[in-house]
Amino acid sequence: MKHIPKGLILFLFSGILLAQDTYPPPTNLVTIPTAGTLVRGSFAMQIHVQRNGGLTSGLKVGITDRFQFGLSYGAGNLIGDDSLRWYPRPEVNLKYRLIDETTSMPGISLGVNTQGFGFFNDADSLKRYDIKAFGLFLSASKNWTTPLGNMGFHGGMNYNFTETLDGDEDPSLFIGFDLEFNPELSFLLEYNAALNENDLKARDISISRGGYLNAAVRWTFVERLHIELDFNNLLFDKNRVDYFNRELKIIYIEYF
Repeated sequence: MKHIPKGLILFLFSGILLAQDTYPPPTNLVTIPTAGTLVRGSFAMQIHVQRNGGLTSGLKVGITDRFQFGLSYGAGNLIGDDSLRWYPRPEVNLKYRLIDETTSMPGISLGVNTQGFGFFNDADSLKRYDIKAFGLFLSASKNWTTPLGNMGFHGGMNYNFTETLDGDEDPSLFIGFDLEFNPELSFLLEYNAALNENDLKARDISISRGGYLNAAVRWTFVERLHIELDFNNLLFDKNRVDYFNRELKIIYIEYF
């Protein structure tokens, strides 16, 4: 081993973990936003099947290579025989990439996402989703190549300015990573600290036990079509829910 030139070792190591300028990171992991944006002239349609028959559909469009715009809408109990619980309004998703990713710096994006998760609780004074939306967020992403495929680390902070009637207006933090096993299969893991859900009133409907740990397997079934199986709220509160959530996403990306 001592006879192998140091330059060759450095070359091999850099080939394993070499940061890329051109790899476009995903625009979202399971729920958290990344610094990635859709390229100009592309759009992504998503159907998200949630617990208790909830379903959310959304459309995002790449206006420029840095700016994307999207809308989403849905309802709880959409699948099943219970009464529908429509969301009160369409929700917005905006993101602008401030800084491009380089070999030494992560990409950084600023955005707004008002779409929460689960039921919208409008029968009481809280007026919020089971899991709050991210609201205003700042996210960073850094990607490397590995022998398996791309590996990305993502993190940021957020402030929800629309769901504050529970009295908890704290900013929060999130972090996660994605890893490609091959061009078709990826593994996603994330943690949303949910620091804006630890107020006494918020605990009345909070279903986590100290933030949300989520995982997912994303399968590129055919080109541009992704099927994702989510395992959400792995740190669930056993006093409020019996088990973690199994959810499904279908994402289709096209160009015009």
